[in-house]
Amino acid sequence: QVRLTESGGGSVQAGGSLRLTCVPSGYPGINYCMAWFRQAPGKEREAVATISSLSAVTRYADSVKGRFTITQDNAKNTRYLEMNGMEPEDTAMYYCALSGRGTCRFDADDYLYWGQGTPVTVSA
Repeated sequence: QVRLTESGGGSVQAGGSLRLTCVPSGYPGINYCMAWFRQAPGKEREAVATISSLSAVTRYADSVKGRFTITQDNAKNTRYLEMNGMEPEDTAMYYCALSGRGTCRFDADDYLYWGQGTPVTVSA
């Protein structure tokens, strides 16, 4: 059974930083994509960043480029989303997700496995 466990959400003031953590377990493959998505109240879910498990190639949404960084520590089997220079518009529930595709895309339909979400609130 595949499980994704997120942690690290919380409340910060604008300009502050948070680091989210996602630990996947139970997935049998070695070539997969991990992604962070977010969904704000009343808005559609959107992709934030992706990282390939083998190549570590990353991709970011335009709204977070230069502020957010997705990384992975394969020794710990952990993925991180470092969020700096946060803005009130970053307030949302953040989810990590796993796709078995070899190419990471922003399409949520690619991702079969999802975490429970961790809330992030940024105050002005």
